[in-house]
Amino acid sequence: MEHRPYGRLRCRHENRLPALPGGDPEEAEALVAFLCRHDWPFHGTAQVSAELARQWLSDGLFEGPTTQTFWLTADGERVGLIRLLDLGEDGAPLFDLRIAAPHRGRGLGRAALDRLTRYLFEEFPAVDRIEGTTRRDNTAMRRTFLRCGYLKEAHYRQAWPAADGRVHDTVGYAVLRQDWRDGTRTPPAWDDESGPEFGDR
Repeated sequence: MEHRPYGRLRCRHENRLPALPGGDPEEAEALVAFLCRHDWPFHGTAQVSAELARQWLSDGLFEGPTTQTFWLTADGERVGLIRLLDLGEDGAPLFDLRIAAPHRGRGLGRAALDRLTRYLFEEFPAVDRIEGTTRRDNTAMRRTFLRCGYLKEAHYRQAWPAADGRVHDTVGYAVLRQDWRDGTRTPPAWDDESGPEFGDR
């Protein structure tokens, strides 16, 4: 599939993600408007200004050799945005998923995560794992990770500063290609420090 910036990711069951022409000034302004229209309480910047959004565009945060961005649409309306990161041959891709405020809690996040997972594993044969992080208190996204076959792999204490001055824990999830392919779940070895080689603690 030839990727063009701001393709359209639909919550249907196509075998592949359809990419539509984009990346022109009109599309860029639509992206700026989308980012500014909603609050993003579980992202690094909860309220995005037009100036900041345009700076992100200028810096190449939404398109580039290792980055792809897709609109998430439902019934012809743009209801979300997916940004895929670290798409190099040897990388483990990350993603940024944003659902418009009026459409949260309706299952779109799960549909989008299922689609982007399938897309990455089908279109990038060298990808063996996909990673994602969120704040510990973002229980909706954490449930979505688990329902889509992702497992918790990391817990970073006091790693996510918020605008109100509080510092939250960050949690990391990932899915392995073999687990996605086989419908299995391979848990991390959380208790591998209990042997005598680690001594008394």
